Amino acid sequence: MKLTLARGGLASACAGLVTLIAGCGSQVAPGSAASLQVQTAPLSTSLVTQQGTWAIAVMGGSAASEDNFWQLFVRPAGASRWSEVTPEGVADNGGLVAASGAGGTSLLVGFRPSQDLAYSPLAASADEGKNWTPGLLDADLADVQDAIAVATSGRTLALLHDGSIEAAATAGAASAGQWSRLASLSGLAATTPGRECGLVAVNAVSFGPNNVPMAAGSCVRRGVAGIFADTGGGWQAAGPPLPAGFGRDQVQVLGLAADAGGNVALLRAGSDLLAAWSAGGRWTVSAPVAASGVSASGFGQAGSVWVLSGGGHAETISGSGGSWQALPPAPARTATLAAGPTAGSYDALAVSGSRLTVWRLDAGAWTKVQVINVPIEYGSSS
Repeated sequence: MKLTLARGGLASACAGLVTLIAGCGSQVAPGSAASLQVQTAPLSTSLVTQQGTWAIAVMGGSAASEDNFWQLFVRPAGASRWSEVTPEGVADNGGLVAASGAGGTSLLVGFRPSQDLAYSPLAASADEGKNWTPGLLDADLADVQDAIAVATSGRTLALLHDGSIEAAATAGAASAGQWSRLASLSGLAATTPGRECGLVAVNAVSFGPNNVPMAAGSCVRRGVAGIFADTGGGWQAAGPPLPAGFGRDQVQVLGLAADAGGNVALLRAGSDLLAAWSAGGRWTVSAPVAASGVSASGFGQAGSVWVLSGGGHAETISGSGGSWQALPPAPARTATLAAGPTAGSYDALAVSGSRLTVWRLDAGAWTKVQVINVPIEYGSSS
């Protein structure tokens, strides 16, 4: 697939709307940022909507040579096979982020800036990626998987590279590039809950019950999970209390998503990972699982969470009240996992150059079920 930078597809549709801004800074909050090495979840991920299951993975060659191309795949609801449905017409070397649209009936995709792009084109689809409607964010999306979120009302949030949060009142407003500033990193860090956690980075945005905007990040103060809710009268602490024994650990939120009646989060506390679920204002936090690193992660149905780490090690948890379960070692070159076509099953998407191999976990073993050859034109980004 050839992804051109400035002609055709989304790029031409956005051209009349674009206001270029300087957006190459990184998140810097006042205080003791140097005392915490901020960690975020890689962009490789998957999510489930009413349309089906979606997965994001990078393919191709060297990022240094701009031969890395991020791709979007979908397995429609009720289907067993995947298709490549990456929106065409915009360079995607910088990465893709995606969020379920209003009510789960659509998908919103954001392109992170790369090469000469200083803004983030958007694309939305309500038909399993067959057709895409272009949109625009005239700023640079953050390099985190939960950089965009869409409420059931259509209100949309975008987390920028500098840690600020932009909001669009409706999906139509987001498509038209009508964004306004909701919060800055320094402003959020200066609030009472921001000071109490020592906020140094914002890692995710989402929506809570009643379409309340949510933000989450990394805290210097030990034993505090930095999840915040914009109640209309200001930002309030909304994070879960940690289990006993984690008071000495600095906590970073790696992922945050809307869940039935609340939210689901993936937290790193020291060298451990925890999943947390909120419902009715109360949080349930899982037991910890040790993880040396996170190479991919995501949320599935019914509050399930999965994590892929080094050596193909994968852990999953089914939802609130569940416990972490280790999967059989993932096949070589697995880039991301995704919920399988049957309850409790998983697919592993393995990448080798322009070839994607899908493995399905069946009866405790991975079985190859599909191979997709993506027509990548190496050198088309230079």
